[in-house]
Amino acid sequence: MIKRNGVFITVLFAFIVTVSSVSYTFFKLYQSNSAKHTDNLFNKYSLISQIYHTFLLKQISLTILEANLAVYDLYVINSKSEFELITKNATLLKEEGSPAVKMAEYISFEAPYQNFIDSQIDARMLEYKGKIYFWIESDRNSLLLEDRKIRPYTPSTLMYSYMTVLSILLLSFGLIVYKLAPLRRLRRQIARFGEGDMSVSFCIKGTDEIALIANEMETAQNKIRSLIESRTLFLRNIMHELKTPIVKGRIVTAMIDDEKQRGRFEGIFERLENLIGEFALIEEISSGNQYLEKSEYRLIDIIDGAIDSAMVGYDAVETHIDASIKIEVDYRLFVTAVKNMVDNAIKYSPEKKMSITMEKNEIIFSNLGKPLKKPLRYYIEPFTKDQPTKDSFGLGLYIVDAILREHDYVLAYERRGTVNCFIFVPIKSKRK
Repeated sequence: MIKRNGVFITVLFAFIVTVSSVSYTFFKLYQSNSAKHTDNLFNKYSLISQIYHTFLLKQISLTILEANLAVYDLYVINSKSEFELITKNATLLKEEGSPAVKMAEYISFEAPYQNFIDSQIDARMLEYKGKIYFWIESDRNSLLLEDRKIRPYTPSTLMYSYMTVLSILLLSFGLIVYKLAPLRRLRRQIARFGEGDMSVSFCIKGTDEIALIANEMETAQNKIRSLIESRTLFLRNIMHELKTPIVKGRIVTAMIDDEKQRGRFEGIFERLENLIGEFALIEEISSGNQYLEKSEYRLIDIIDGAIDSAMVGYDAVETHIDASIKIEVDYRLFVTAVKNMVDNAIKYSPEKKMSITMEKNEIIFSNLGKPLKKPLRYYIEPFTKDQPTKDSFGLGLYIVDAILREHDYVLAYERRGTVNCFIFVPIKSKRK
């Protein structure tokens, strides 16, 4: 699944990474801006601290303290219940303590008070229900102030910027997916074309790269279709035209009195008919236009059909096949492949005998004879053969290989002692 949608997965991964990076960056900006905003607000604490110190040293009364704080939009919370509610439930934004203050620093000649040292003062900045509070606390007093001027940090501008960037990324991702949609459709069309559907159309409207590629493939497909049609028509016309003189020749041959000459001519025309038949089968397989009618058949029945088709005696073919073994094949084509193997094995065997066995899922055709002089691939090519013979055109193994590939098999060769073994190997269990 991942391999088949690799481009989309890559784009999706890039989108997720980009959104994650942007989100993390904006989150860090939010934290930084929030901290700076809190620090700027807490700077008011130094002013409050000075006023509060003066109050603690009895240099101003509570009324004057409240009046001085009101100048800076700071109001004392006098309600005990409200004080407890806010201090217990508010969010702590920042806190700081100031060291003890010596009375000697604040004594004046106009107000000679007794000498003492005040305890440390702790200041906390709180947020509760969208309001900012300063909680000033010492050993002798506790004061909660509401700041009616400043408000908690609200990242509205940052959120607007984040949503704008996110919208652009989403729009870009949607546009890329939209542009990639024709590519997925093109992949399905190519798969259909590869399976032999020549009616598929690659044409896509547009001027982008995908549309240009698709339209070029449409042009190439039209040329391929034209070549295939021309080739098919050419081969079929040739085979049709060749059959007419062969029929006439056989009729004339039957009128020859000399039996020896008549036999020679009959052999010539029979070879020509066999060649035309092999050409027709090759054209059918290689053109990709044939429809395989696959069904389950007993392997022993396929072998019997091949022996009948090869017109050899049953005593020439020794079979060791379990009658219950079944394979899913196109009966006509697979019988032809087995028939060609039987023909070759008997033809090149000094004893004119061969055997067919089964090992696991592999079908083995073996005969006594000389080993192959060249690799098997050489003999699979058309019109190649190890020894010249009047009964062969070098197409047998080529046809076998073409039929096996249509059935997900491959042809293999092994030399076991003095025995040649040609093997039908299923691709799923293909040997290394």
